[in-house]
Amino acid sequence: MKLLVSCRDAVDASAALAGGADIIDAKEPASGALGAVDLATFQHIVAAVANARPVTAALGDAINERAIAHTAGAYARAGARLVKIGFAGITSRSRVASLVAAARDGAAGTRAGVIATAYADADRVASLNLLAMIDAAALAGATGILLDTADKRGPGLRGLMSSERLHSWISAARDARLLVALAGKLTADDFGFVNDAGADIIGVRGAACDGGRTGQIVAARVRAIRSVVARRSTPGLVPDPVSASE
Repeated sequence: MKLLVSCRDAVDASAALAGGADIIDAKEPASGALGAVDLATFQHIVAAVANARPVTAALGDAINERAIAHTAGAYARAGARLVKIGFAGITSRSRVASLVAAARDGAAGTRAGVIATAYADADRVASLNLLAMIDAAALAGATGILLDTADKRGPGLRGLMSSERLHSWISAARDARLLVALAGKLTADDFGFVNDAGADIIGVRGAACDGGRTGQIVAARVRAIRSVVARRSTPGLVPDPVSASE
């Protein structure tokens, strides 16, 4: 299981890198669950990481094929290995698949893959249900799927999903040959829950910050989290498209 740390700027990214994060993710926490940093900030993050780790990018909730294709392409060409998109306000499986395919096509010719985001609290943002999201992601050729929470003021992932339900959902995603990432107000106390369910990637922001998710990443916090992840981890079962050794 790999540790992804979401960073809002190059200072955050440097701290996450120093703390041993496996994946540096670009995200603006003040703009929601998948808030995108602007392209210039993303380029600064990529420069700070300097190819030491894969860099991924949150691109927000997609609503328009042409727009998400353009955005995915821009961030992919700037160095994103994976781009993450959500679907708040969309409950149609075919519509989600169309948006994922548009993002994939926008990133064509780069090394970037697309991660479709399912929300454990989908009812709060009128998004597609969790199992249908797996179907849509697989149909559209996504690299993987992220299970997150849309409402960061509400319960975290562990409060919304039982161990049994989470394991069943991840098994379905694996059957669809999707990389599986989990996030959603996760702390070190949740890492066993996440690992036992079979996730490939665990994503954190608030747990790595001084002052909560809108604070600043602290290398010592990342280092402590990385130590717990290492103790909890079992080898992934899906080929890893974000290996830093590639």
